Amino acid sequence: MQPQGARTVLVAAALFAFGGAAFAIYGSLALKSRVETRTTVAMPGAEAIQSAFVRVAEQVSPAVVHIGTLQVARGRPAVPPGPYADDPGFKDFFDQFFGRRGPGGPGSEFRTPGLGSGVILDRRGYVLTNFHVIRGADAVIVRLSDKREFRGRIVGTDPKTDLAVVRFEPAGDLTVATLGNSDALRVGEWAVAIGNPFGLDQTVTVGVISATGRADVGIATFENFIQTDASINPGNSGGPLVNLKGEVIGINTAIVAAGQGIGFAIPANMVKRVTTQLVDRGKVTRGWIGVAMEPLSPELAQSLGLADTRGAIVARVYPKSPADAAGLLPQDVVVKFDGVAVEDYHHLQRLTSEAEVGKSVKVDVVRRRERKTVELRVAESPDTTTPPTGPPSPPSPRRSR
Repeated sequence: MQPQGARTVLVAAALFAFGGAAFAIYGSLALKSRVETRTTVAMPGAEAIQSAFVRVAEQVSPAVVHIGTLQVARGRPAVPPGPYADDPGFKDFFDQFFGRRGPGGPGSEFRTPGLGSGVILDRRGYVLTNFHVIRGADAVIVRLSDKREFRGRIVGTDPKTDLAVVRFEPAGDLTVATLGNSDALRVGEWAVAIGNPFGLDQTVTVGVISATGRADVGIATFENFIQTDASINPGNSGGPLVNLKGEVIGINTAIVAAGQGIGFAIPANMVKRVTTQLVDRGKVTRGWIGVAMEPLSPELAQSLGLADTRGAIVARVYPKSPADAAGLLPQDVVVKFDGVAVEDYHHLQRLTSEAEVGKSVKVDVVRRRERKTVELRVAESPDTTTPPTGPPSPPSPRRSR
């Protein structure tokens, strides 16, 4: 090879090598830039979510209270028999909850403490909690987030929704929680539970809305629960379930003891209707039409000539009730109530209970494959009447008290 040709080859090789190195350096810098860009883009979102959780905790926690109850009775129960009856540790545990045995014997007084959570909804000292938290209580103590304690007074209870209102006389200003719109909830939204699980005050847990409209849970007469996987434990009952706006979307009430991450909360819109009446009147007045209802199975719907299972079948009509006066009959399928399409018998139950007492409403039914419309006047639900509304419920979940 001529010297001139060799020099040309060497120069070309050098240029190729330099060009390859330049491209490698450029590619490395570009990759690093993209990684940094992705990191920079991701961080603000993570920071925003974290800041939202912190903001919600700071905003709502001062409105969450510890509810302590005391039930006084005569005649202390004996230590239950069993393999641990003579264990000093077991006796101490039993005494902690039922009072220590004293010389008074069977006629002596013993006290049963309880605990739960609540949320302040009014600056006058009105606190919302679960009925099962204060049921049978002879004394109620409300402890604020700043550790101040006040004696509470039960204003009103509603066992059918497991809600209760307690009032204390505040000394100074109070932080009040805001009730949101639970009808606007979507599955997958963030949910924050605040309460006092196992007496650990001001505990905050985070999860999502797992489901809405849960019924047949076996907790209350009127069920339309929000399901969440935010951790709920004994002591959380009565505490709020909150969205990232800091609005109370539900009141935590129960858990499924056999599962993990399955908790239930009473939706805020149901809470609003009940709480308003408890504060104003000390009780809840509900509409009643006088029927017992059953779910509509696919087989039954087909036999009745219905296209789907939406609606509720009338299982029984109570004598001298609004339904009886309007001519409703067993086996009628109610498909619309006061202009609202009926989804199932739970839905009809809620619609009738929320109807204004004394109001005339139109009810659309399917009878022997024909559609009819009847008109009836809603009556006030008798306190002593709890008509059956469907098949037996599954085993009840564990209260989160």
